[in-house]
Amino acid sequence: MSVTPLAAHLSTRPAAAFRGRIGRDARSGHYAVPRRYRLHLAAADPDCLRIAVTHSLLGLDKACPVTFLPAVPDCPDGGHSALRPLYDASAHRYTGPALAPVLSDDWSGRIVSSHGPDIARDLARHFGGGRPTLYPCGAQSQIEAVERMCALGIEEAAQRAGAADTEEAERTAALDTLLTTLGVLERGLGAHEYLISDQITAADVELWVALVQLDTVHRYHLDAAAVHRIADHPALWAYARRLAAHPAFGAHLDLDAIARRHHARCQGLEAAGAAVQILDWETHAADGSAVRPQVNRP
Repeated sequence: MSVTPLAAHLSTRPAAAFRGRIGRDARSGHYAVPRRYRLHLAAADPDCLRIAVTHSLLGLDKACPVTFLPAVPDCPDGGHSALRPLYDASAHRYTGPALAPVLSDDWSGRIVSSHGPDIARDLARHFGGGRPTLYPCGAQSQIEAVERMCALGIEEAAQRAGAADTEEAERTAALDTLLTTLGVLERGLGAHEYLISDQITAADVELWVALVQLDTVHRYHLDAAAVHRIADHPALWAYARRLAAHPAFGAHLDLDAIARRHHARCQGLEAAGAAVQILDWETHAADGSAVRPQVNRP
């Protein structure tokens, strides 16, 4: 499937407190050494879910261990108390929330990065030798285009379409944007198994997580008619089902955790769409995941 890059927009993700990168050699400061780094993830968070799936696709359990955090942060500011020592060690008098995802350096006891997209790219590029090529050569612009489509055309558009405190015209326009984006993806996936290649890439991870969020979070704030229109993309949702059954995807799909995180954070009103589930995610994921990841406190 060919994806046309969209115009540049500001990211809808919150600004990351740390943006260190994994380099190729010792001169970079943070270079790729197996078991030097550790991931700290709350898989109910979409950024963390993307990284968890990427980590599993690459088979990095031994090279880069993962600590799974509770679905709902336990600090009043929305951070995780388990991450506070890392944040305090990494920035003098840091006053912000201790958010996941985090890639930490066990050698120094400090944070390398809390920026989800950078973490996923560095894992694939510097620890992915001999493993699936999630960022194929020459596909960078297409992957970035998918990231923007998901962030703006799906996630942001769905949020605006379900916002109770906005004008109806704005909600309608946002729903149109969402449906247009889904239509573009539907046409592409009607003829291809994956988005931009004949195998799974980072673009598929990005889209799958966006679809999970759309059906398990955003639909609760849309009316039933809107959810039925969203569901009317058979190729797109068949694609979501296939990936859910893949062990690297389904193993990290914790619907209860997503629901608890959503209800703890969301102040919006539920609409009729809450009763219209598009996919039975638990059933489809069951074939690919016998065991869910357990919370493992540092």
